[in-house]
Amino acid sequence: MLPTRDSYMSEMIRSELADAVGDEHVLVDEAEKLGHSVDYYWMAEMWHDRGMRNPTPDFVVRPGTTEEVAKVLRIANTYKIPVTPWGGGSGSQGGALPIYNGIILDVKRLNRIIEVDPVSMTVKVESGINTQHLEWALEKQGYSTMHYPASIACATLGGFLAHRGTGVLSTKYGKIEDMVMSLEVVLPTGEIIKTLPVPRHASGPDLTQMFLGSEGTLGVMTQATLKIHPIPECRKFHAFLFKDMTTAMAAGRGIMLSRLRPCVVRLYDEPETKRLIKRVLGIDKAGAYLVFGFDGPREMVDFELARACAICREGNPEDLGTELGELWWQHRYKFFYPPFMFHLPQAFGTLDTVATFANIEKVYWAMKNTVEQNFTGVAYIGHFSHWYEWGCMLYARFIMDEPPQDPREAARLYNKIWDQAIRAAIREGGVINEHHGVGLKLGRLMKDLYGPAFVVLQGIKKTLDPNNIMNPGKMGFEGV
Repeated sequence: MLPTRDSYMSEMIRSELADAVGDEHVLVDEAEKLGHSVDYYWMAEMWHDRGMRNPTPDFVVRPGTTEEVAKVLRIANTYKIPVTPWGGGSGSQGGALPIYNGIILDVKRLNRIIEVDPVSMTVKVESGINTQHLEWALEKQGYSTMHYPASIACATLGGFLAHRGTGVLSTKYGKIEDMVMSLEVVLPTGEIIKTLPVPRHASGPDLTQMFLGSEGTLGVMTQATLKIHPIPECRKFHAFLFKDMTTAMAAGRGIMLSRLRPCVVRLYDEPETKRLIKRVLGIDKAGAYLVFGFDGPREMVDFELARACAICREGNPEDLGTELGELWWQHRYKFFYPPFMFHLPQAFGTLDTVATFANIEKVYWAMKNTVEQNFTGVAYIGHFSHWYEWGCMLYARFIMDEPPQDPREAARLYNKIWDQAIRAAIREGGVINEHHGVGLKLGRLMKDLYGPAFVVLQGIKKTLDPNNIMNPGKMGFEGV
């Protein structure tokens, strides 16, 4: 247990941390502590908004190298101090919150591009880099990661690695775990390891994939080698308006089963088409809005786009054309920022999940009925934004315009909605999350999802982190 904050022992620990990373990179002022006590998790924002005190770290430590990360973790192990990695603070699951105080390990100084390899088409980069900065640097050389998440301007690469994040072009280029070739990781006990240099092999279990999605509970990913791509010759979009979501889903599924390679497929249900497509794009029509795009050589793009349009026309939709498809691409990030994104005093949550084509609509209706039938005044909307050859991801949201003012009552209601909605998804073949991660928000549901298999994850955690210092209390793992 960390000594009392104003004790001389606490100052002794601060001195050791300063010796490891430099005195100016160990921060203990209240402003820094407060700034690292709230991420984009609604509960933490609401708690602060209601005048309650969030847990704060005892130290904010900013290492500048992998070796300095290792030194900090060895110190933390000596004194059994909790360590919570922190990137951009843009996560929505409470994964970066220092719920047991201790050390916030802010990795944003680890922001260097180490090597661009034009032969293998890879880039080696440190995990604290802002993803927009990485993209800009690569574009100057004619390359791209093709990782375009809505949080690209504020999130670090490490955050996407930790939560298996994704971007709007994932249907063709994959999620972040599909883009990673290898990792450098500092284990909880301070050892520095590198995973194998290629992502495809028969040399035992894949350690790279084990650390991806581990949310700072198994170690600190300090470097990653990523695939990169040439900037495509062109990228074109097309949009249709279908009479209902089911008909539009059949068209989207048809595009994927045809084995065309769209870079984007996005389908909005009727309520979200009415609520957000109208506000952001100005399309004031009833139905389900479907947009898709292709990129690459112009001749190939034109061919694939025409084939996809032909598949869609079998459902007799209204053809909105290329212009209203391009309009979506130009405004794709607006959906996630004011004044279009939900914000306090509203209560809201992104119930993202993923399932096979056979189950995804069952998941949608199970979650929708659970939310709207059991919680008065709570709306449910959704879109399907990341597509695979076997299924797709549902990006659903619940919105409550007037949550309780009492913070404890609001927290209880908020958690109850999550519990019932996610369990409904699991019953129909969904999972508790697709790309935002588990964090603090959904940790209690991990055993519901994994069942007896969760003991395997617990065993890995205990072996790698015997003192349970790494982000304790997250992902359903034990607290301190």
